[in-house]
Amino acid sequence: MSDLDPNQHWLQALKWDEQGMIPTIAQDAVSGKVLMFAYMNQESLRETVDSGSAVYWSRSRRRLWRKGEESGHVQRVRAIRTDCDGDVLLLAIEQHGGIACHTGRESCFFYQLTGNLWVAADPVLKDPEDIYGK
Repeated sequence: MSDLDPNQHWLQALKWDEQGMIPTIAQDAVSGKVLMFAYMNQESLRETVDSGSAVYWSRSRRRLWRKGEESGHVQRVRAIRTDCDGDVLLLAIEQHGGIACHTGRESCFFYQLTGNLWVAADPVLKDPEDIYGK
């Protein structure tokens, strides 16, 4: 049985944590590859729905983070889903530029456990200095 009440207003139907956040997974709409994980608050989710581009809440910057605002690697949202409990979001996205991670990789999930070490299993597609100029 689901805890999500589909008759409630869509924002209120979701389960927000004590900081007003909801975990959000960004997945490539075509390949299904998980590209990144972030948090959204109600404001970022509303803007995502209104604009069609992914907007997250940056906990480190303590502000809205419009994906691609610095890198140009915008995420166009094709679908938004939630789980049966309404406490996690899944965004099916089109990743512009093919890079979702600030390290210059396709996905933030590039470390693979090999034996007892985490090994970078995916290549850097573009040097972060070329993306961000840092």
